[in-house]
Amino acid sequence: MTRLHELFDNCGQSPWLDNLRRGWITSGELQAWVDKGVRGLTSNPSIFEKAIGGSDDYDDQFGQLVTAGTSIEDSYWELVTTDIESALAILWPVYDASDGLDGFVSVEVDPGLARDTEGTIAAARALDTAIDEPNLYVKIPGTAEGLPAIQQMISEGRSINVTLLFSIERYSEVMEAYIAGLEAAEGELSAISSVASFFISRTESAVDSRLDAIGTPQARGLRGKAAVAQGHLAYKLFLETFSGPRWEALQARGARVQRPLWASTSTKNADYPDTLYVDQLIGPNTVNTLPDGTLVAFLDHGTAGRTIDVDFEGAAAILDAVAATGVDLDEVAATLEAEGVASFEKSFDDLLGTLSDKAAKLA
Repeated sequence: MTRLHELFDNCGQSPWLDNLRRGWITSGELQAWVDKGVRGLTSNPSIFEKAIGGSDDYDDQFGQLVTAGTSIEDSYWELVTTDIESALAILWPVYDASDGLDGFVSVEVDPGLARDTEGTIAAARALDTAIDEPNLYVKIPGTAEGLPAIQQMISEGRSINVTLLFSIERYSEVMEAYIAGLEAAEGELSAISSVASFFISRTESAVDSRLDAIGTPQARGLRGKAAVAQGHLAYKLFLETFSGPRWEALQARGARVQRPLWASTSTKNADYPDTLYVDQLIGPNTVNTLPDGTLVAFLDHGTAGRTIDVDFEGAAAILDAVAATGVDLDEVAATLEAEGVASFEKSFDDLLGTLSDKAAKLA
């Protein structure tokens, strides 16, 4: 048994892998991660940019697509779909054995649609229909425009990973969209699943930079604390939201809670422990999706013990203290959301450019 198995068996947290590349599928490395305790997988446009643009593993399939006259963008989706379907097959035994709790693989809609509700609905519906596997999560950014799309997809019985969350306020809106979607869905609800992805280290880096700019001893003393505190309070809100008569009525129809998922959990600051955003965010009904480097670190020296709900009052005090220094957490969240959308869109566009260059050489 590894520490990843202990996370799930003893603490109720599901460790997922935040990376994917074709070489891992063909070499058996992804299966090896599953054997070590990985219970799901997430991807995003930046991951595929590195995977497809940084190797020749995709050249044979891409060459065939180009020769057949497939457009560059359609070729991209063919390459991505092939990887996602292969990963879904590898994770299927986890999905089956867990009765649909884990074993999911996430693929994101075109990031250029993050501010387009109707475009997101159409793209998410098309992706879910084309791949058509029960352990697929379609990722939709948790922007204001994404909220109606999330609710609509849930109402249609589609499983969704809500991504790019940076504030407790937006997280509350996401949970409301999920619950309202379930209420609008017909029949039994157990086949519908969702996670809400809170980005941790990106929040920490942004808050730390503002605390550094303020420069007072009080501000400097709060560095490295805000993101974990926000995660703890998000979990408190999760517990409050998925309880009471409204939720119990859905639970009677087979509804599952929308688990909080901790994303961006590699440590960006070398002064902080490399397993900080795993060790301090462990608790029941949560997911942590880790880059492979952080998985290796946690397997070696992580601590599998419940930490998510040890001190909600202390977490609130930390965020109050951060705000008292002059850091506006709402501004931080809005900035990070805009930057996250722009970053994924740039990765998508850069990869299309790389594929265009490859197509020209093939021609």
